[in-house]
Amino acid sequence: MTNRNDRIGFSQRVRLEWLEQTTNLVLAGNGKVAIHNALQQLLKDKVSVGGQARGCNRDKVISILRTVWVTPRKDLVALRDDGLKFLSTQSSQLSPRQLGLAVHWGMAMATYPFWMDVATPTGRLLRLQGSAAATQVQRRVREQYGERETVSRAVRRVLRSYLDWGVLQNTSEKGVYSAGTTIGVADAGLVAWLVEAFLHAHTNASVPLKEVIGSPSFFPFRITSIHPHILLEKSSRLELFHHGLDDDLILLKKTTSPLKHP
Repeated sequence: MTNRNDRIGFSQRVRLEWLEQTTNLVLAGNGKVAIHNALQQLLKDKVSVGGQARGCNRDKVISILRTVWVTPRKDLVALRDDGLKFLSTQSSQLSPRQLGLAVHWGMAMATYPFWMDVATPTGRLLRLQGSAAATQVQRRVREQYGERETVSRAVRRVLRSYLDWGVLQNTSEKGVYSAGTTIGVADAGLVAWLVEAFLHAHTNASVPLKEVIGSPSFFPFRITSIHPHILLEKSSRLELFHHGLDDDLILLKKTTSPLKHP
């Protein structure tokens, strides 16, 4: 296994509204300590109820929320900042809820590749057979991360998060899910941002653009294919290489600069 596959990171059930509250706190100008205290107050009756021990599940959830939106890795700061701009300006044609789901999905994916590694087999199964069994998703993820109970537990919690977010829904058969909410994403700036988020999570330096746009890891979305040069106009952090007659490879530039909004 690679070092990446040793790091799960996203090992808790995280509701969409908790991420929304975190970004609201950031956009309101709160500092790290104030955000931490506010999240403790928010989650005290929801996670590890009555528990105060360090390292409890509530602390782990807060760590995920803060890592995604408050203290991201250095290489994700620009992506995070532009995600916050999308949420604060509401320039997209999507509803606030739809836009928020897309932006939080992208940041979760970029920060924790495990999120994408669970989404990919889930989306692939939904395409192939119209449903996704938790046991099938478990098997595919364990092939990547190893036969560990921590992996199985994390997959269960990520799938539970997908259900909470409404992108999966239960069926009459226990442990088998069907697709939930599907959101069309046509705004070129948001498409460019999601492509960048995907590349941060992907193991390969360059990926065919059509593979990114059609990735099963984006199963809650219908992402409109846009001309590669428009993509580059929207993000100065992306580079494009032509490979063959009709294969455009997209990759992250080594140096970053802010995203250009329309």
